Amino acid sequence: MDSVIAPLCLFIPLNCNNNKKKSYYCYYNSNHILNISTKNTTRFSVPSSAGIFNLKKFTAVSFRYDHRYRRGRSGCLRRAVMDSSNSASSPDMQKPKIVTGPGGYVLEDVPHLSDYIPDLPTYPNPLQDNPAYSVVKQYFVHVDDTVPQKIVVHKDGPRGVHFRRAGPRQRVYFDSDEVHACIVTCGGLCPGLNTVIREIVCGLYHMYGVKKVLGIDGGYRGFYAKNTVHLDPKVVNDIHKRGGTILGTSRGGHDTSKIVDSIQDRGINQVYIIGGDGTQGGAAVIFEEIRRRGLKVSVVGIPKTIDNDIPVIDKSFGFDTAVEEAQRAINAAHVEADSIENGIGLVKLMGRYSGFIAMYATLASRDVDCCLIPESPFYLEGPGGLFEYIEKRLKENGHMVIVIAEGAGQELLSESIQSMTLKDASGNKLLQDVGLWISQRIKDYFTKQRKIPINLKYIDPTYMIRAIPSNASDNVYCTLLAQSAVHGAMAGYTGFTSGLVNGRQTYIPFYRIIEKRNSVVITDRMWARLLSSTNQPSFLCLKDSIEDTGDEEQSNQLLANGHCGEEDSLISKI
Repeated sequence: MDSVIAPLCLFIPLNCNNNKKKSYYCYYNSNHILNISTKNTTRFSVPSSAGIFNLKKFTAVSFRYDHRYRRGRSGCLRRAVMDSSNSASSPDMQKPKIVTGPGGYVLEDVPHLSDYIPDLPTYPNPLQDNPAYSVVKQYFVHVDDTVPQKIVVHKDGPRGVHFRRAGPRQRVYFDSDEVHACIVTCGGLCPGLNTVIREIVCGLYHMYGVKKVLGIDGGYRGFYAKNTVHLDPKVVNDIHKRGGTILGTSRGGHDTSKIVDSIQDRGINQVYIIGGDGTQGGAAVIFEEIRRRGLKVSVVGIPKTIDNDIPVIDKSFGFDTAVEEAQRAINAAHVEADSIENGIGLVKLMGRYSGFIAMYATLASRDVDCCLIPESPFYLEGPGGLFEYIEKRLKENGHMVIVIAEGAGQELLSESIQSMTLKDASGNKLLQDVGLWISQRIKDYFTKQRKIPINLKYIDPTYMIRAIPSNASDNVYCTLLAQSAVHGAMAGYTGFTSGLVNGRQTYIPFYRIIEKRNSVVITDRMWARLLSSTNQPSFLCLKDSIEDTGDEEQSNQLLANGHCGEEDSLISKI
């Protein structure tokens, strides 16, 4: 049978005669040649010049009715096969796999290769012959093992949402010799990136005997714009001792069509993507395009964000290291402030939208008098404002330490309206330097208005924190994340992120990772613990505090002039 070149939009009619059922099958190659055959075809012949990518690894994909089909006048089902360059904007997204059970049990399952590629062969898991696992009583995770998202429930309440437990399965969907994996790191730096890379490579090599692993140089654009790096245990042996990423990273550069074309051309069938919520969103689009083309390729995400703002998971790797290193900066600020009259140490920490690093570093250090984060609005002048509190602390202790997250107080900056419209390559809003701005405002207020001499020392350790190697706890966590990702890919799971939920490794569907941003809830107990530790005011008007009781999605007034009037207040959703 001859090959047919697929146009930009090709309608393929499925047989409408119930008496003569005929399934159509498609095979894609890297040049977008669409080869169609019927189920009763005994031989599948294509010209050698067609360049079919690794045809033996492909399984025929039978079209089935879903939201992507439309019915013609004759009642036949027709499917539009769109050009892959438009896939990123296409609403061709897979519906969530939901399993329900008694007592309100809901399993939000992750996709599997067998969902869209039928009759895939399976193989015995090599771990059953691995000496390292010979001491384990139960080699493999049971098919029904799940992990609840919420463990604190009422006795009469529903069992809630569960995720599939991570770990090795008894049968795998990849033969070790056929696996060709790749690893890519995207977005900003974070402690532990090299550890994750190392453990993915070593996990594939030592546990499953995989010898072909590529590193994609320079983030997403590295798939089509840069060279690859061969990775093996010898190459990655000691990279965990270094900060940054040996693969390089970048923001943006996500061209879905080019990326998936590159995956096909290189014969890659396992893709490990390390990055934050934006990167995981890109991974979800890549997975959808791979699924649309019917490729036997597992797409796995490892969540990375130093701000700890990815939802569902307990925490992201590198966060413990960031908090530990932030304490060093806070300690230095405390020494400087305590050594001089009216000394103020101001430390700016990371936290574009979420103030977890600032909050946990404050709780850990015990030297901080005031912590300012994006989720908790504050105002400067007037009764109950920041300036009044600073003056009070200076009179009581003679010195003060302030920690501020980079995203805090952006509404108060003079150029905030302009800054709202500027974004970086990843689509993140470009923020003004709140540390420098508030330092100058504090100096001007006390020296010009209050005539009180102060000595303010400003410390910004942002890039020092994220560029260091991960500490011991993060190294262990990175190992668990990486090995869980490898187990999941070998078991045929795809379109998922490996993450820790309630202390257990789980597989989380992409849509849950990218649906919202994790943030500090200032009506929660943890923020109350911080306020109790620092003895700082909440900087909320009394009226707001009363109205906001019991509501996690509250509106708080941000007052630039310190007055609690409704006319000049700015409302911010927390």
